[in-house]
Amino acid sequence: MKAIFLSCNQSMYEAVMDIMKDMGIRGFTGWEELMGCGSNDGEPHLGSHAWPTMNSALISVMEDDKAAAFLARMKQLDQENDQQGLRAFAWPVTDMI
Repeated sequence: MKAIFLSCNQSMYEAVMDIMKDMGIRGFTGWEELMGCGSNDGEPHLGSHAWPTMNSALISVMEDDKAAAFLARMKQLDQENDQQGLRAFAWPVTDMI
């Protein structure tokens, strides 16, 4: 199992949700309004007068093969929307209840 954490420009959140639905990924926890700034480039998303854009995020736990496919779809979505900002991270889940 893998835990996937994803952060993206709010404008991309619906596209992420559509991909999750298409892939049959149901379980997740999401946050609709988060501040953030990329580590390499792009504009900050701070929800302020100067930087009004905000991010959204989610975390989902899924089987390893589904996680790999999901990350591949997220990479493609990010490349198609390179000015918006999307990052996804995976780590192993060792225990669940």
